[in-house]
Amino acid sequence: MAYDDLRSLLRALERDGDLKRVKVEVDPHLEVGEIVDRVNKAGGPALLFENVKGSSMPLAMNVFGTDRRLLKALGLKAYSDISDKIGGLLKPELPQGFVGVREAFGKLGSMVHVPPKKVKSADAPVQEVVLTGDDVDLDQLPALFTWPEDGGSFFNLGLTHTKHPESGVRNLGLYRLQRHDKRTIGMHWQIHKDSANHYQVAARRGERLPVAIAFGCPPAVTYASTAPLPGDIDEYLFAGFVQGKRIEMVDCRTVPLQVPAQAEVVIEGWLEPGEMLPEGPFGDHTGFYTPQEPFPALTIDCVTMRKRPLLQSIVVGRPPTEDGPLGRATERFFLPLLKIIVPDIVDYHLPEAGGFHNCAIVSIDKKYPKHAQKVMSAIWGAHMMSLTKLIVVVDSDCDVHDLHEVAWRALGNTDYARDLTVTEGPVDHLDHASYQQFWGGKAGIDATKKLPTEGYTRDGGWPEMVVSDPETAAKVDRRWKEYGL
Repeated sequence: MAYDDLRSLLRALERDGDLKRVKVEVDPHLEVGEIVDRVNKAGGPALLFENVKGSSMPLAMNVFGTDRRLLKALGLKAYSDISDKIGGLLKPELPQGFVGVREAFGKLGSMVHVPPKKVKSADAPVQEVVLTGDDVDLDQLPALFTWPEDGGSFFNLGLTHTKHPESGVRNLGLYRLQRHDKRTIGMHWQIHKDSANHYQVAARRGERLPVAIAFGCPPAVTYASTAPLPGDIDEYLFAGFVQGKRIEMVDCRTVPLQVPAQAEVVIEGWLEPGEMLPEGPFGDHTGFYTPQEPFPALTIDCVTMRKRPLLQSIVVGRPPTEDGPLGRATERFFLPLLKIIVPDIVDYHLPEAGGFHNCAIVSIDKKYPKHAQKVMSAIWGAHMMSLTKLIVVVDSDCDVHDLHEVAWRALGNTDYARDLTVTEGPVDHLDHASYQQFWGGKAGIDATKKLPTEGYTRDGGWPEMVVSDPETAAKVDRRWKEYGL
């Protein structure tokens, strides 16, 4: 099973020699970010900064910085543990389309260990200390000023809770949070996000929106906040499924929401309609700064925490970063569900260098002319996969995770006059390369073996691939030690 809370995971990592304590004073203004970025890119350990300038609260960083640590946090031996479980739930009857996805997750709700359960405030560690009114001071929480041109200090791993003002369906999302002052947080809600929709509905109704932000949550909850679930699927249902048991929740003190009882810190507040402040610039996961824009400003009325809390954050910037393992987990976990929506897919890969959602490499068992183009269109119409800017389609005998193999097929074995599809559509809010915000150009590369029926008329048809003689390869395998190589 996954770890119930952050601190039990940190203790386990320390026992494994996979966590280092930094006891000297460090500055959250640039210094912490520089340290963490170097350690992460070197494949180093999780870090616990015990003496953060300006705060009495320790800061945990790079906790999910390797696949090994994320798998440990989620209680898994391999990412396929979860994808296999999801695939098993979808059999023997394989549902089709988005309705099928929702029905599949509905099956999870019938499992006793999955739905979250409510606990009393007295049993919730995160409410051991309650601060309200003038006692609220966000400056006591170690926010990071990571890159030289950032517009301020940010909390990068606060899990934001909202609910739809009309349906009551809650949403858990991971958004960056700029600390404007002691009681104000900037909410960077991109246009495609569910929380942004909740705010817009509340504003249209002339109502303020309750918000709760939790820090240092159980690892399965933190992961679930990043998962690309349909808007009406409860992230806490999925977190319970990943964790292997129900997530304990507690009612907030000042807003009608629930948060993880085992979190470290929670801030609560209300968003008034139309209250906006400039947010950013911010050195983002694209590796470039996103510009300053107006976003909703949340007034904090209450902070609850453990008696000796710690905060968890991440460094966001040019890949590779801690986003890597989280993105790979999503890629593997959701393969069975993507196959429901696009059953032609054999496997897929979302390279970290492409920001995960910008590029998708897809393998198919090609059956008919322009099969690859059909798959491209299906992906561009599939939930958040619609933001994909580049799709490379290869045959099923190509390992989509071997970028050298993919490049060999896509770069040197295609006719771009016929095998390149160019179109336009929605792109990520953070995409800096599109000539206008929110939409831009997309491309699909058909790197599959071409059929005579789709216009390939060369004598002899598509050539055979050069491969070793199987008997000779086996012979060399047997004698390899004899060669002394």
